[in-house]
Amino acid sequence: MPSLSFDSELAAVWPRLRRFAHALARNPADADDLAQMAAEKAFKSFAQFQPGTKFDSWMFRICRTVWIDMIRSGTRRAAHEAPPEAADAVGFDPRPATEAAIDLKTAMAAMQRLPEEQREVVALILVDGFGYREAAEILEQPIGTVSSRLARGRQALLVMLGEGG
Repeated sequence: MPSLSFDSELAAVWPRLRRFAHALARNPADADDLAQMAAEKAFKSFAQFQPGTKFDSWMFRICRTVWIDMIRSGTRRAAHEAPPEAADAVGFDPRPATEAAIDLKTAMAAMQRLPEEQREVVALILVDGFGYREAAEILEQPIGTVSSRLARGRQALLVMLGEGG
């Protein structure tokens, strides 16, 4: 049953795919839409998936393509509502995790200030753990381009976080 296989493959990659979508979109609502649209597109074209290839790389490539299409068509909606994570804070005592959250928020804010081509590479390699070759395939870029973008992105993050010169 291809649908059952698709469901289990998607479930395994879903948290990482959403993280990547957030890195691309910079807006939680747009990121959720992006991840959902990528999953829908992948489901519709699952018959084209080549067995023996990496499902996560295939999904990330679809997600990136959908993002490019969204930008080109101008369908990203403006945020007119509170982000979904605001609901998580109702009745929640954040004191035990405040310091870690501030560090993560600072790092993520710095990452969002990177140019898009550096942010994509940083998200794939440093956040999601893809190798250089896999990231190059997902982004359809030469491995040298991926390597230099990662180096520039990494250095820019260090400077923004006050740890580089």
